[in-house]
Amino acid sequence: MRSLQKHIILLLFGVSSLSVLCRPPTVDDVLHELAAETMHIHSVYDSIDRKLRQAMYSVNVKMNNASTVEQKVELLFQKDKLEGKIRENEQSRATELSKIRYIKGLQIINILYEKTLALDHHFASVSTFRDLNNLSNPNHYAEFISVKQNLLQQKRKKEGFNLSELLGNNVYTSVIHSFVSLFTSEGSSRIQKEQQLQQVECILDFTLMMHQDLNTIYFETIFLQKSNEAIMEELQQLFFDYTKPVQYKKSLAECRNTDDWGTIRNYLQEYLESLQSLQEDPENQRKAHRMQVNLHFPIDRLLQFITKYNAFIDQGEKFYEKFAIMLNSYENEALCSQQIPAEFQQLKQGIQIAIEKFNTAYKPVEINGSKMKEILYGINEYE
Repeated sequence: MRSLQKHIILLLFGVSSLSVLCRPPTVDDVLHELAAETMHIHSVYDSIDRKLRQAMYSVNVKMNNASTVEQKVELLFQKDKLEGKIRENEQSRATELSKIRYIKGLQIINILYEKTLALDHHFASVSTFRDLNNLSNPNHYAEFISVKQNLLQQKRKKEGFNLSELLGNNVYTSVIHSFVSLFTSEGSSRIQKEQQLQQVECILDFTLMMHQDLNTIYFETIFLQKSNEAIMEELQQLFFDYTKPVQYKKSLAECRNTDDWGTIRNYLQEYLESLQSLQEDPENQRKAHRMQVNLHFPIDRLLQFITKYNAFIDQGEKFYEKFAIMLNSYENEALCSQQIPAEFQQLKQGIQIAIEKFNTAYKPVEINGSKMKEILYGINEYE
């Protein structure tokens, strides 16, 4: 039995597993590995169980045919010994399944952390959406500023008024004041006024039509960024709870930054060796059971977190699809293409890239019923 367990330890903690911990594959890869290794563990322990039960059947047959008390006593000893080996085999199976589920869960935590970090970087780069204020405010366009300055010089000396700096930077009051000044200025002819209006008509149309939509995109992006920060905080707490049973003290960020996944592996191995020692002592069965529960509970928490992560990614994708619809709703884009800033097209392209990333790099973790059973209970429905 000991040699079998050493073989499985090498299987689970070999070079390939170490490389996975250091450089995690996709979640789907981890789940496929979990299914394959779960199947292997069941196969090994099922083979041992069959041999033990065959031996038990043989002992039972001999007991039925035994003619002396000495023979029956000897066979009872053999039966008791076999029953102990069957229990030990099942305990070892449960330990190995807990081990592989724990390791794969740790890999999934690592992958999800990389995803949330990537999302945080994405939202941080998109937080240049403060520049959206420039896109949606005509006061940041050179043509509009030029017309305003001309109108200021041409206005009637005794009529009209100048806006304060506060209202002058406001989209709506600035546009209204400019229109009023255009129609009341006396230093230019009707044709000149029409020419001045033509210089800024696309800018005014674009900024007034898209101002509210661009503001919505900005504030909802900030909302998504805050939601991602909450997801990251919850994941860090999950990691703390996940590694607490094996007495690992570092935070998720520290573990990642120092590439300390191998230390958790070593702590886990020590934990399972202590668990096995307790299982072999009839007086410590309750303590051994508690240790198994402590190892199992964080895996439940991981599945709960995956549900929240998936909901957040689905929400983010829907938000960005809405952003794309809003940006594509500007009807005069073709007519005003020469005056609309290039940043608007870059924004639209960035939104499309983000939608693709929500379907690829950030996509939800696919945990169906059978995969959930594998993670929770070590049950493989394709055995």
